[in-house]
Amino acid sequence: MTHDLSPIHPARLSRLGWSDFFEEQREQAEICLEPMRIATVHRSRLTAVSLAGPVGLELPVHIQTSDFAVGDWVLVEPETRTMRRRLSRKSVLQRRNEGGGPLQLAAANVDTLFVVTSCNGDFNIARLERYLALANQGGTNPVLVLTKADMAPDAEIYRQRARRLQRGLAVVMVNPRLRDTVATLAPWCGQGLTVAVVGSSGVGKSTLVNTLAGPDQESPQETGMIREHDAKGRHTTTARSLHAIAEGGWIIDTPGMRTLHVSDAADGIDTLFAEIVELAPSCRFRDCTHAHEPGCAVQAAVMDGTLDPERLTRWRKLLDENRANTPVLSGPRGSRKR
Repeated sequence: MTHDLSPIHPARLSRLGWSDFFEEQREQAEICLEPMRIATVHRSRLTAVSLAGPVGLELPVHIQTSDFAVGDWVLVEPETRTMRRRLSRKSVLQRRNEGGGPLQLAAANVDTLFVVTSCNGDFNIARLERYLALANQGGTNPVLVLTKADMAPDAEIYRQRARRLQRGLAVVMVNPRLRDTVATLAPWCGQGLTVAVVGSSGVGKSTLVNTLAGPDQESPQETGMIREHDAKGRHTTTARSLHAIAEGGWIIDTPGMRTLHVSDAADGIDTLFAEIVELAPSCRFRDCTHAHEPGCAVQAAVMDGTLDPERLTRWRKLLDENRANTPVLSGPRGSRKR
């Protein structure tokens, strides 16, 4: 059996999400290595998608699969399917578990993050703000997707509350089981674009993935019911995976997360609470804590009703949490200590 070792034209790879950002990283000696995209990450193996379809990768002995995320681009020897190098990421979603430890990779090279929540007890502002900080910090565009609007007495209230979470935030309502969801989310799901889906279990993430992927996908995501009395559901997605979207893009489903501990997300928090960050330079004191100092522009905004005091409280809480969970450089050798 012979193999065509001629380089693949970048235009053909664009439908997998390839762009100039990745093409410029390839060295001349790597021109005959085939770019592939990581589809699943397991304890001891990686799978990828190529222009020819799914591929099981051979890994060099020194490779740790925990260093890879679904959505990563890698260069592969076409004859042996041996993975040689991971390319730098355009964006990355990562989080830390409770109690610290290293950052866990959730997804890479994502253009848009669909933050999915229901119009019921699952709608939790503090948790949604954490998802938005994650998206902002990771370099992805967040879109808030509201489900179960047909079961809410007044779904418009949820839309209005969602829009106040972040300046310019796109908010859409969908029924993940209906095909018109594809048209509603089409602006973010076009040819070569990648979206990831996060949210609690039972809000319709896997159903949304199945609807966007279309009826012809090989392995539909398992779905589960939510308990309406407490808005809780069981986990149906147990691992991250990359799926083709019928409209030409790609979607990454993630396991349900009820808690998200913010760390390494200072810039993401600043974007989330931009109205507070922009007020701070107008305070009388440069080191103003916005709690009790005279001449505080932030407290003045609270007093005149232009800033919600509860939002200010949540901003402080996220800053404190981020500071506590983010390792800092200290010591003569710059060792990382908590």
